[in-house]
Amino acid sequence: MSVSSTRSSEDIDELEAVSWYHYDLSRHAAEALLLSNGVDGNFLLRNSNKGVDCFALSVRAKDSVKHFHVRRQFGRYSFGFNEFPSLQDFCSHLANQPLLGSETGNLIVLRFPYPRQVEEPSIYETVCVHTAMQTGRHENDLVPNAPALGTKEGYLVKQGAFVKNWKQRWFTLNRYELKYFKDKMFVEPIRTLDLTECSAVQFDYSQERVNCFCLVFPERTFYLCAKSGAEADEWIKILRWKLSQVKKGR
Repeated sequence: MSVSSTRSSEDIDELEAVSWYHYDLSRHAAEALLLSNGVDGNFLLRNSNKGVDCFALSVRAKDSVKHFHVRRQFGRYSFGFNEFPSLQDFCSHLANQPLLGSETGNLIVLRFPYPRQVEEPSIYETVCVHTAMQTGRHENDLVPNAPALGTKEGYLVKQGAFVKNWKQRWFTLNRYELKYFKDKMFVEPIRTLDLTECSAVQFDYSQERVNCFCLVFPERTFYLCAKSGAEADEWIKILRWKLSQVKKGR
C-alpha cells in the first residue's frame, strides 16, 4: 500500500492543490527528473517512505540533487528549524526563495517549483538510476565512490576515424563507459570510451549533418549525430553530468 493511499481525502485534496507535489515519486526518480530536465534551483515535494506524515523536498543544486525532510504533525508542517501552521504557509515560505544549508555547507536557493503537469522528456523514461549500498538502508550507508549513475542507450550515427563516412552504431552508456556496437544484437562492442578521459561534450556545427555533437578525448574527437535535436540534447545533458561527476572525483 502506498503512503498516499493511507491519507484522508481531505489531505490528498490539499496536497493536489500544490502543483509541484509529485505524489509517490521515488528519491532516485526525482534525481533523474531534476538532473535531466531541471535547472539549478528547481524543487519539488514528494512522499517520503518514513511515514504517512513525512515528505521530502528535493532540490536541484547545480549538478546534484539535495533532499530535505518535511514533517506534518497535528496539521502543522515542520521544515528545518521552522514550523508552519498550514500547508499554504509552508508553500508561501518556499515561494519567497529561501536559502537552505546543505551538509556540505553550501547554500541552496529555491528558485523554481517543478510542476508535475509537464510533458516529461524521453530521457526521464530511459534513464535508469542505480545506487550501490553497503549494509542497511540508510543514505549514510551509500558507497562513497558509487553514487547514483544514469544509463542510456540508443542508435547514433558516428563518423569514421580515417575514412570520414558515417555509419549507424548502437551506443550504451553505463557508469563512465560509453560503448558502441555494430548493431543492437551484438554482444561485443567495437570500442569502449572511458569518460574519465573525456574533456568536453558539446554540440558541433562543423559537419554537414544536423543534430551533431562531439566528445573530445586527448587522442581523438568523436563526432556523433542523433536523429533529432532533442535526442542530441539528451545525450549531451547526461554525458555532461557524467563529466561533472568525474571532476568531483566520484
